[in-house]
Amino acid sequence: MKLYHAAASPFVRKVMVTLHELSLMDQVEIVSAATTPMATDSTLAAKNPLGKIPALEREGGATLYDSRVICRYLDDVAGGRLYPAAPRLWETLTLEATADGIMEAAVLMVYEIRCRPEATQDGNWIEAQWQKIDRALDAIEARWMAHLAGPLDAAQVAVGCTLGYLDFRHDARDWRAGRPDLAAWDKAFAARDSMAATTPS
Repeated sequence: MKLYHAAASPFVRKVMVTLHELSLMDQVEIVSAATTPMATDSTLAAKNPLGKIPALEREGGATLYDSRVICRYLDDVAGGRLYPAAPRLWETLTLEATADGIMEAAVLMVYEIRCRPEATQDGNWIEAQWQKIDRALDAIEARWMAHLAGPLDAAQVAVGCTLGYLDFRHDARDWRAGRPDLAAWDKAFAARDSMAATTPS
């Protein structure tokens, strides 16, 4: 398998943490792919018509894309450890989707500054993305801490990578303020070997 990869992407990191947690790193070749919405990597576009990372090329099968699809596939390869049976499965998938939504909004904030001329950047639009993030983080603090305290699953991986990305790209926003339980959980989760091995620089 080949994973099209950029270390700064939180979606790629989610796949990388999954590979580490499932002991599958030795089965995947890492292929660097520098791509943005304004300049799509041609090799990547040939594998994923959307031009997005991560993308997982498989021998004898279609290239998989979208981190949720890739993580679910890798979990299946490893025997199904990160996606529990129903009814907990629906909680896992919903919390994973919440974390991915935070990632999407956080990445869009970065793209607004990096991909648009300064004169056309929309500060109100950036703040609207942060409002989504703020609400979602409050929801996790209020509703999801018991799930995060449970057995390791894909939702925990997604949340851990999400919080790491907020530290990496939006540290001045101080997501920890008013969220002591989530901050304490993140401190412990970030110490996992899989998280330490995939920290973007």
